[in-house]
Amino acid sequence: QAQLVESGGDSVQAGGSLRLSCVASRTILVINYMAWYRQAPGKERDMVATITRSGRTNYADSVKGRFTISRDNAKNTLYLQMNSLEPEDTAVYYCKSVSPDGLTAWGKGTLVTVSS
Repeated sequence: QAQLVESGGDSVQAGGSLRLSCVASRTILVINYMAWYRQAPGKERDMVATITRSGRTNYADSVKGRFTISRDNAKNTLYLQMNSLEPEDTAVYYCKSVSPDGLTAWGKGTLVTVSS
């Protein structure tokens, strides 16, 4: 089971951009499903974006047109490009993977703070 480490979280002003990275300890070439989730203070953890091995993507309505998920299999890395950030995007962002045999792995998260 891969271990996942997120990075790239920071404090930015509304309208700014950030790129989050999630590096896996093992190859992600065979991982069919990877995703970014986020959890705001006092709220549940929600899906932000997903990507399959074939590159098919899916986004939460709240981030469509602003966020882009991508993966670099050669670098074992998942990315989340976040543009036009809003204060409502403030949260801890987590990386998730699901292996072909159904094992789920989570990273420990990276904090994104957006000020108005």
